[in-house]
Amino acid sequence: MLQGNTLAPLPGLSSKDFLRIKTYVEKNLGIRLPAAKQVMVESRLRKHIIRLGKTGFSDYCDFLFDSSEGKKHIQEFVDLITTNKTDFYREPGHFDFLCSSVLTKFPAASGEVFRIWSCGCSTGEEPYTIAMVMEEYFRQNRRFVYEIFASDISSRVLENARSGIYEYPRIENLPMDLIKRYFLKSRDSARSQVRIKPELRGKIRFYQLNLLSEKYPLPKNLDVIFFRNVMIYFEKPTQQKIITKLCEHLKPGGYLFLGHSESLTGIETDLHNVAATVYKKSSDALKNNFRKLA
Repeated sequence: MLQGNTLAPLPGLSSKDFLRIKTYVEKNLGIRLPAAKQVMVESRLRKHIIRLGKTGFSDYCDFLFDSSEGKKHIQEFVDLITTNKTDFYREPGHFDFLCSSVLTKFPAASGEVFRIWSCGCSTGEEPYTIAMVMEEYFRQNRRFVYEIFASDISSRVLENARSGIYEYPRIENLPMDLIKRYFLKSRDSARSQVRIKPELRGKIRFYQLNLLSEKYPLPKNLDVIFFRNVMIYFEKPTQQKIITKLCEHLKPGGYLFLGHSESLTGIETDLHNVAATVYKKSSDALKNNFRKLA
């Protein structure tokens, strides 16, 4: 690896080694890795491989997939491979619909708990946006009670999400009243950072979750699931399996939100489209389940 005092260049990712990585990712994570992603995979893993002292991608694959020591580094590999891109109030029309067409119909006065899940929460912008929406609604409806769940497969992004620390430019387009109400500025004037206030951070339960898992550690009476910009990484059969599982956690009459480039075309569900990439579970779904059991 070393030539004198110079670090030898790492050989590129071969098609053979890319196939090994692709096979593992698609089998164990369900995420598509087409050939067009080979350059991206090489770029994301290169520094990590050098840091581990491996001589190349082949050496790294042998270590990662074929040794007991390498299995301890699988989570690091997953964290590097998975894509995490999100923003506060991303696709704002969804939050408008949540306020105008979902929350307003919820029987807050009954004492019932409104439960919502951010599935594929990345670094936390989505669940914290949801929390701000919930708190704003609570300010007008003091009997409103809610719970927020958030999950991702990456331990690295979940650590960032739990901390609730962001660079100020990430929030500078938010209304100033929301910034004052829900964010704290860093005491270090040299650092342009903010942190979600602890009261809001405490409203969210974070889980590490592989969507290919047999069971999801979430309640089965959720009112809303945000599953946005995640489906695009899965093949159609895997999409069907995941959507079926998500629907098991959604109560009849509950809502599923997808990303604006996603749809349920070709997927069998008890959901019907009610707005742009918003789907509602049939209120007859429970009855249908009873019929199947009979």
